[in-house]
Amino acid sequence: MMKDAHNYLQRCSVLATQAAQKGNSRVGAVVVKDDEIISEAEEAVKTKNDVSCHAEMEALREAVKNLHTNDLSGCTLYTTHEPCIMCSYAIRFYKIKAVIYLNQSKYLGGVSSSMPLLISTEVPPSWSEPPIINHIKEKVD
Repeated sequence: MMKDAHNYLQRCSVLATQAAQKGNSRVGAVVVKDDEIISEAEEAVKTKNDVSCHAEMEALREAVKNLHTNDLSGCTLYTTHEPCIMCSYAIRFYKIKAVIYLNQSKYLGGVSSSMPLLISTEVPPSWSEPPIINHIKEKVD
């Protein structure tokens, strides 16, 4: 785990609060490379009227744009919630090296569900190995 994981997760919590204030689900995410935040995002499904605008997806899109590459293998994703299957697909496609999250998903989690895409080895050969997964169970405010 990165030395500043607590700080990154605190930032995710701030983003999640901002999302909730706008009527979205309370989720925030940041992408970090070399101990620097490359991108950050809040959940925007309701405000953008687009189901693909989960915080993790929005942060990944911004990271790809900011780094000018589809290869995010040097990056870690921090998020308030376990990535869903849709987000897990993108995480694997972009080769994120580690995922650190706070809250386990009730449904369709990329690690905890019956479809654990985030940790599955049954993926296209061009995808990365499963990322390092760290479920932080402490409260972060």
